[in-house]
Amino acid sequence: MGWRARATAMLAVAAVLWLLAAAATGDADAGELERAFPIVEPDYGHTKLRLAKEGLEAIQRIKTPIAAVSVIGPYRSGKSFLLNQLLTLSCDKGFGVGHMRDTKTKGIWVWGTPIELDIDGSVVSVLYLDTEGFESVGKSNVYDDRIFALATVLSSVLIYNLPETIREADISRLSFAVEIAEEFYGRVKGQDVAFEPAKLLWLIQRDFLQGKSVQQMVDEALQRVPNNNGEKYIDEINQIRDSLAVMGDNSTAFSLPQPHLQRTQLCDLEDKELDPLYLERREQLKQIVSSMIKPKIVQGRTLNGTEFVTFLGQILEALNKGEIPSTGSLVEVFNKVILERCLKVYNEMIGRAGLPVSVDKLQQFHDLAKDEARRLFDKQHFGKHHAAQSIFKLDEEIKKVFRNFGQANEYQSSKLCEARFSECEDKMEQLQVLKLPSMAKFDAGFIVCNQSFEMDCVGPAKESYQRRMSKMLARSRALFIKEYNNKLFNWLVIFSLVMVVIGRFVVKFFLLEIAAWVMFAFLETYTRLFWSSESLYYNPVWHIVVSTWETIVYSPILDLDRWAIPIMAALSFLAIYWRCLGGRKGIARSLLPLYSGSYRSSSRPRTD
Repeated sequence: MGWRARATAMLAVAAVLWLLAAAATGDADAGELERAFPIVEPDYGHTKLRLAKEGLEAIQRIKTPIAAVSVIGPYRSGKSFLLNQLLTLSCDKGFGVGHMRDTKTKGIWVWGTPIELDIDGSVVSVLYLDTEGFESVGKSNVYDDRIFALATVLSSVLIYNLPETIREADISRLSFAVEIAEEFYGRVKGQDVAFEPAKLLWLIQRDFLQGKSVQQMVDEALQRVPNNNGEKYIDEINQIRDSLAVMGDNSTAFSLPQPHLQRTQLCDLEDKELDPLYLERREQLKQIVSSMIKPKIVQGRTLNGTEFVTFLGQILEALNKGEIPSTGSLVEVFNKVILERCLKVYNEMIGRAGLPVSVDKLQQFHDLAKDEARRLFDKQHFGKHHAAQSIFKLDEEIKKVFRNFGQANEYQSSKLCEARFSECEDKMEQLQVLKLPSMAKFDAGFIVCNQSFEMDCVGPAKESYQRRMSKMLARSRALFIKEYNNKLFNWLVIFSLVMVVIGRFVVKFFLLEIAAWVMFAFLETYTRLFWSSESLYYNPVWHIVVSTWETIVYSPILDLDRWAIPIMAALSFLAIYWRCLGGRKGIARSLLPLYSGSYRSSSRPRTD
């Protein structure tokens, strides 16, 4: 028992050590996330953006719905310090502050540990994003536009941090945000909320506003500017002003006084050393930001960490597309899923046609399916002004699908018509080799074959196969008629000889034998001397013979070609039975047999 106790103790110690190591690892992981990570970096030319793996891994760990708060603004306007204040972080622990050291904010950075909020009964992880400032040295305006556009699309709350006042350039920079809002604004108000543009928070850091509230200052800045000379730039700015005024319910204005006169020493000061009014307004700002936060909704559902990273990659690819970031490219990203949904509806509806079908019927199904797909797209698509490209793509994809259905319809039609044609061809070949030729039976088979072909062969291949069918049937009919007279003539000759044999040796009926010899002589002499093969078919007497033959050989009740052998066997049996069992005794005296007993007793030699 001692070794068992020692083993149990060793296992317990190992378990405790494992738990401690796991706890230490968890603490280490949590500690590693307590810092800022880049999620988007500039490329080598500092014009386009690319993903940063380290920051994306931090976001992918988040399993709850995500909301993002981004701060944008001019270079060295206090964005990083503002974020640290909202997160209650000191400068040495939070985002890098420019006046304290060389700025680290190149591209877009995220604070590794999200703030969890309870929003409408659900836990939402709030990410705080720091963006590279506008108008810094060594960058192009297009690069700034991409940073601004990406922050606009990713964020639930977009804080536009402006020092002192609002300039024309600040309003102009909002053109992309306005376009995004205009493109998606109509869908937001519906029940199917698929993408909600960021709420805009105008944050103006200024100690005094000359007796005006910050909201009044923003309203005045958004008033139209007279443009008597018709300058294009002023018209564009006025259009942005009009759109921002319409979006008034999607934006808020707030002022924040300077925390301290010595801005370069802000990172070294504690809260008790900052302006009390600033501290009060800072707390109010935190509450306002918290009240504006909503989880990011894309394609009708909230995003967790992995989905947020995927969404980020799609948007970044769209913004990097072309030389200038395009709202139309973003609309295409959001419409992609809807296009797939519309194409699925189109495929399902046109698939109900049940190939093969006629070209007209397939076109009808195509028109109905296309109308339904376009109706669904018009109902669910994004973009008021930039959806034309998506509509064009939908039409092109529908054309491809319809073209594939057309090719499949041709293949199925050819396959079906070829099968029916082959069946008819085999049927005609069988009718050519009838034992007892019958025009009525040939015509009946001809009609049934033609009717089945007309009924079953459908689709685009029908017309070509109809021509082939007509030629084949005409050729078969001509060949049958050509052989019909010869076969019928030969069968009549054989029939006359058979009746001679039966009349002489089986029933010994003199009149039957004479009639058979007369028929044989007529067929072998008169018809060959006075009727040609061409005139035979048109001779009235021959028509009587043919009609009689057709009546005997084929009728809806009896097909002699099929039952000839059984009937001949039955007649042969009856004849033998009648001959052997004295069936002729009862009629011997009433008939005129060719031979009688008197002939047997006669000494005169036979002359036959």
